[in-house]
Amino acid sequence: MNRPLLTILLFFIANFTYAQHTPITLGETVQLYSKELGETRRLNIYLPEGYHSGDTTRYSVIYLLDGGLDEDFIHVTGLVQFDSFPWIKRVPKSIVVGIVNVDRLRDFTYPTSVKKEKTTYPKAGHSGNFIAFLEKELQPYIQKNYPVNKQKTLIGESLGGLLATEILLKNPPLFDHYLIISPSLWWDNGSLLSLKAASIQKPIRVYIGVGKEGLSPSEQPHIMEVDANLLAEKLKNLPGKNVAIYFDYLPQEDHATIGHPAIFNAFKWLYQ
Repeated sequence: MNRPLLTILLFFIANFTYAQHTPITLGETVQLYSKELGETRRLNIYLPEGYHSGDTTRYSVIYLLDGGLDEDFIHVTGLVQFDSFPWIKRVPKSIVVGIVNVDRLRDFTYPTSVKKEKTTYPKAGHSGNFIAFLEKELQPYIQKNYPVNKQKTLIGESLGGLLATEILLKNPPLFDHYLIISPSLWWDNGSLLSLKAASIQKPIRVYIGVGKEGLSPSEQPHIMEVDANLLAEKLKNLPGKNVAIYFDYLPQEDHATIGHPAIFNAFKWLYQ
């Protein structure tokens, strides 16, 4: 073997031998004990590019239900990162707090009066505890430990959309933006649709997205997209001008595929 060829070969062997593997980091995972829930909850927290804990920059916070790594955390943080690129600037740089599920049926539903639902889902109906966790423990923890501003967004899909709707109707100031996607309003025979909404004293923006989804899994027949439309009309008829509503029907999507395109559309509307 001639000397130049041997030198080139040794160069590639050396570079291959000393290759380094570095993990990709999106943010951090935090364990937070909740007295309201009586358990430790895991949080996946996305930190935007350029984030420094001691910086004077204050970030908006997006609270994501179904926030596990095998749920919605990775694809939603991808949308947030993309839309906050400096050459796009659709969404302000934000911290995303993904709340990992323990028992979403327990946490995202309020007590039902439907006998079959009580029998089929005996652990359901404890959303009040979860909402208390959000208000009294999670939000104060984030505000204390991260440089955040006052803007708070909630994203909930399916049963998460049911919970987001419950919060909006009962405790609207808890968030400034609500992204309600394919909400399971069939729960308790659609009782949220007839619930009197709490007075809304500050500006709130609400995006409601739904696909072509058809009948719900409830005992009484409910059509998902019809219920979502009824919710939008209910909110539009609230007194005052503090609520901005955008209803987005995506007939090319279904209950499984609606999440990603709906959140993409929601960001375009929220920050137009």
